Amino acid sequence: MFTEEKQFYIAHCDNGPLYMVGKMANRHGLIAGATGTGKTVTLQVIAESFSQAGVPCFMADMKGDLSGISQTGKMSGFIEKRCPEFGIENPQFKGCPTRFFDVFGEQGHPLRATISDMGPQLLSRLLGLNETQTGVLNIVFKIADDRGLLLIDMKDLRLMLDYVAKNAKEFTTTYGTITSMSVGAIQRALLALEAEGAEQFFGEPAFNVYDFLQTENGQGVMNVLAADKLMLNPKLYSTFLLWLLSELYTQLPEVGDQELPKLIFFFDEAHMLFKDTSKALVDKIEQVIRLVRSKGVGVYFVTQSPDDIPDAIAGQLGNRILHGLRAYTPKEQKAVKAAAQTFRTNPAFNTENAILELGTGEALVSFLDEKGAPSIVERAKILFPLSQIGAITDDERRTLIRQSRLYGTYDKSFDRESAYEVLVAEQQQAEKRAQKEAEEEAKRKEKVNDKDKLTRSAKSSSTKSSTKKSTTRKAAEKAINTTATTFGRQLGKSIFRSLLGGIFK
Repeated sequence: MFTEEKQFYIAHCDNGPLYMVGKMANRHGLIAGATGTGKTVTLQVIAESFSQAGVPCFMADMKGDLSGISQTGKMSGFIEKRCPEFGIENPQFKGCPTRFFDVFGEQGHPLRATISDMGPQLLSRLLGLNETQTGVLNIVFKIADDRGLLLIDMKDLRLMLDYVAKNAKEFTTTYGTITSMSVGAIQRALLALEAEGAEQFFGEPAFNVYDFLQTENGQGVMNVLAADKLMLNPKLYSTFLLWLLSELYTQLPEVGDQELPKLIFFFDEAHMLFKDTSKALVDKIEQVIRLVRSKGVGVYFVTQSPDDIPDAIAGQLGNRILHGLRAYTPKEQKAVKAAAQTFRTNPAFNTENAILELGTGEALVSFLDEKGAPSIVERAKILFPLSQIGAITDDERRTLIRQSRLYGTYDKSFDRESAYEVLVAEQQQAEKRAQKEAEEEAKRKEKVNDKDKLTRSAKSSSTKSSTKKSTTRKAAEKAINTTATTFGRQLGKSIFRSLLGGIFK
């Protein structure tokens, strides 16, 4: 519940109400506890308190339970019992303006990103690539940027990978080694991701994060992401939320500390974000968390155990609510002890014991005071929501989607010219040029063949003529030679006879 002093009444302890200070809400927070201890209701209480103050929120809805935040709550035996404890005489039940989103476009407005927006680092995490394959993917993105090719959807990236692989020798000198094995591994990972339905997430129109920063009738809009299907692919879920957070960090201007944050971002099932994540990416996440608060965004991690959060990030979470933990194994006992040490000690009770004793709806609470210092931990009961607890019906959801100001903005996708279209056009032009060159080469060869035929024919005629002349000449020469020989013999005989006749005379 929001107070005029820019404070949020969240819980109640033996010493009275516990308030979250509005101007410290962007210093981030943690909501932790075992399954069934009340984390979802706590998230709902905090979110609707911000909504009443005009601060929009984003949250992922794992089981549909958070959709009830859109409806007016009602009195129950449990709430009636708690009212005197909290000093509330007549609770004003009220729902929050709510917009539903869904990556798959089934239970809300579609949420899409382009491949370029996702970037090679987050995409590598999503595809489960190793260091070498990630390096090749970075090269592919760089070549696309240098060539001015837009990577919008998965077919753009697939064809871009094929293009780079076919021209690897040309690119290796400038960009680095590109192996067919790495490209093949990336292609296979893309096919696997596509089989899981992730291709629906990549495309246009890409989501504008400013649509999260909306109010209606002075109340902050609750942006609820249907995540029941998305959770079937934990890596897609966590990478998607990390992309949203990165977009907020990239696009929002610096505003510094304000009386109230511009947006509260609840990162549910936060342990998925850090599982199998490289140190380089964890460092990047830590940087984004540290700097995004200057953009007016408060990030609240919701998880089953505080030790799910790396120390570098956990140290930035100033507002803490810890529900009960279980400690049946040595590892769980160690986690309980570590969680107790993150709070300022309250001499009234043993923090470590209290963590194990907390019932449903109870929690250890420590908020930052107006100077930014953590308050002494208190054992408290979380307030009840003023909105409906539990899921809404499918008809109620459809009605809210149709009534949303965003209805029709993201529901229909389109496909403009991007890397796929450009590369296909280039390939077709290359094929036409190759075909034209082949035809011209064929014509040239045909002309050469015709010329060769004429030359051979002329040579053949000339040869025949020469042969005939040679034969005639040889015959004439033979006749002449024969005649000469005959004449010679006759002349010789005549002279010989004359000589003999003269002698004898």
